[in-house]
Amino acid sequence: MRDMNAVIGSHDLLLVTLDTLRYDVAAELADAGDTPILTGLLPGARWERRHTPGSFTYAAHAAMLAGFLPTPAAPGPHPRLFAGAFPGSETTGAGTWTFDAADLPSGLAAAGYHTVCVGGVGFFNKLTPLGSALPSLFAESHWEREFGVTVPEALPHQIDRVAEIMARLPAGRRLFLLLNVASLHQPNWFYLDGATRSNGDTRASHAAALRHVDAHIGRLFALMRRPCFVIVCSDHGTAYGEDGHSGHRIGHEVVWTVPYGEFVLP
Repeated sequence: MRDMNAVIGSHDLLLVTLDTLRYDVAAELADAGDTPILTGLLPGARWERRHTPGSFTYAAHAAMLAGFLPTPAAPGPHPRLFAGAFPGSETTGAGTWTFDAADLPSGLAAAGYHTVCVGGVGFFNKLTPLGSALPSLFAESHWEREFGVTVPEALPHQIDRVAEIMARLPAGRRLFLLLNVASLHQPNWFYLDGATRSNGDTRASHAAALRHVDAHIGRLFALMRRPCFVIVCSDHGTAYGEDGHSGHRIGHEVVWTVPYGEFVLP
């Protein structure tokens, strides 16, 4: 485990949540060489198999933004990278960066970070009290319809906004940026050549959406200042007919098992 006490204060932090990405699809595309940008940055060129703390976007992000990132699938205990200070924590280790706050953005803000959220799915849209709950944790938050699940070019639009943010960030100010990528989430049929709305989303269109993400995400990494510690993971998976299930917010293996990677940008 990386010593996060040596990272906080010296590195910018980037958390990319590939909303709804399944582990099996991510691993298959990595093995096939279909996601060269992401795979090229992952340790060992492979995704780590982990378990999500929540079966849908709101629950998973609320947990992750309290320091409970996806947990390694092997038996633990597994020390966490970040942890709110509380007595009796069994997953706070020597390398864990602890913060005296209810959530990670507040803890990082107290450590001098500018905290920014660029949302994708509806739980970040700020159109309702519920859609404002996660963005409200950040000093600065952004969501537009063009960032959402129905727009095929949502990720390029989001990266355009990140470029604007980076252009005005003071040179001496550390950054914590959360980018929630909506492309994998339903609907995703439009990423698959030959697919139609009437045929709906499939595991194949889910994979096509990940290829689309990989084709664009290199620009995001190029915008980030160095040194930058990056976490790329899914918040949960989703079902495409397995055992009769469709979607998420259910207790199925394809929902609970997610890909995870962490690295420092070269």
